[in-house]
Amino acid sequence: MMIKETSLRRDPDLRGELAFLARGCDFVLPSRFKKRLKSFQQTQIQNKPEKKPGTPLQPTATFPSSPQPLSVVPHVNNVVSAPLSINIPQFYFPEGLPDACSNHEQTLSKIETAFLDIEDQKADIYEMGKIAKLCGCPLYWKAPMFRAAGGERTGFVSAQSFIAMWRKLLNDHHDDASKFICLLAKPSSNCLEQEDFIPLLQDVVDTHPGLTFLKDAPEFHSRYITTVIQRIFYTVNRSWSGKITSTEIRKSNFLQTLALLEEEEDINQITDYFSYEHFYVIYCKFWELDSDHDLYISQADLSRYNDQASSNRIIERIFSGAVTRGKTVHKEGRMSYADFVWFLISEEDKRNPTSIEYWFRCMDVDGDGILSMYELEYFYEEQCERMEAMGIEPLPFHDLLCQMLDLVKPAIDGKITLRDLKRCRMAHIFYDTFFNLEKYLDHEQRDPFAVQKDVENEGPEPSDWDRFAAEEYETLVAEESAQAQFQEGSFEDYETEETVSPSEIGNKGNKSKIVTSDLSEKCGKLQSVDEE
Repeated sequence: MMIKETSLRRDPDLRGELAFLARGCDFVLPSRFKKRLKSFQQTQIQNKPEKKPGTPLQPTATFPSSPQPLSVVPHVNNVVSAPLSINIPQFYFPEGLPDACSNHEQTLSKIETAFLDIEDQKADIYEMGKIAKLCGCPLYWKAPMFRAAGGERTGFVSAQSFIAMWRKLLNDHHDDASKFICLLAKPSSNCLEQEDFIPLLQDVVDTHPGLTFLKDAPEFHSRYITTVIQRIFYTVNRSWSGKITSTEIRKSNFLQTLALLEEEEDINQITDYFSYEHFYVIYCKFWELDSDHDLYISQADLSRYNDQASSNRIIERIFSGAVTRGKTVHKEGRMSYADFVWFLISEEDKRNPTSIEYWFRCMDVDGDGILSMYELEYFYEEQCERMEAMGIEPLPFHDLLCQMLDLVKPAIDGKITLRDLKRCRMAHIFYDTFFNLEKYLDHEQRDPFAVQKDVENEGPEPSDWDRFAAEEYETLVAEESAQAQFQEGSFEDYETEETVSPSEIGNKGNKSKIVTSDLSEKCGKLQSVDEE
């Protein structure tokens, strides 16, 4: 109980009873305490003198409101004082930990000197690369810097506008993640949306030496940029919010990978996010399914992927909106190319954390965060029907359930959570068992000791997605090379000679030319189609 009146604290008996109440003493009667409190307040009101203007208020004398009965309660003289406030130093820095040793003015002076060497002290986006290096940033930060300083409106950036922008950024943001988001994000926004990455990636397409062959194929630019953006959000946006925060940037390897673009001329060596080979594989897989080439695929189109390996029930869940953004999939029953990127990576790399979450959302039909035995049986029923149609005797669900529970070892019996699947490190086998018949049969034929060895191997092995993309790319390039030779009239010679391995077809530049010529034919039919 808090006593706000100062005079109320001066009554020694009342103060003593308050102290005993605070200590939890049982022999202080609340009813008697309330009566004494009410009587004391009435006495204070009656004895309160009227305050005249200019007259200081005299301290009010305190009188007991009633004769004091004998009490066994000891007199308390010491009043428990309020605890002193403790000065806790700041421990949360959403914009990064400030560096007291950094000399911002020296950096700004170097930038000002660099602008003096530029004609009219106005830098275009290409000269902005030198400025970015003086700022201690990677080369491919130049496009965001150029836009943040107002260069998009005028086509150039003056020394005054850039220094003013950079000084404010240095004062408000103290680490690379917060600076990067400040440069790319919309005004008054502290997170990145998908369209915010377009200027940065367009600059990569225009200037990276590993993508020079795309200059003659501008129709590929938007497809490549869309693919990279989806891969960025697939890996970095762990919250599935569609908005990347500075915390997510810090926990990812995106800024480190972006810095590698400056050092590596072969962009295919950077398999995270930017690989052109990976883009080519994804786009060709989508092209094969998109029968009418309108950049959308239907549920029937998606079911044809990998010779209908995925079950119809899991595809229905994908088109229900469980893992897709926007209303196009759920309302119109069509999947965009951007959503297909997520599907393909999730299908081919079920060890990836995002993939585990992707398929968990699909299998969690009632959305309660738990895969119940009913939901597992629902998906396994179709697997049994398909195996019976192939003449394979399926394992009874009860026996299979025992195997899966032994595999996952859920914390709560009979309830499999997302955490259980991530912890067991064998989620790919679990998922394939329930909705991918081809891979399920492959797992059944493998040596269980080999499977366990793969799980225990923690070396820097390439991911399942990297292996899949590399194999598919080599296959596609070999097919395109054979088709090109056939069109040139040398198909008979090609059959008589020994089969040429994909590595002997040519260097990466030659492969890219073959790939680009094939994609040009495909994209030529799509130039009039508006991309989502």
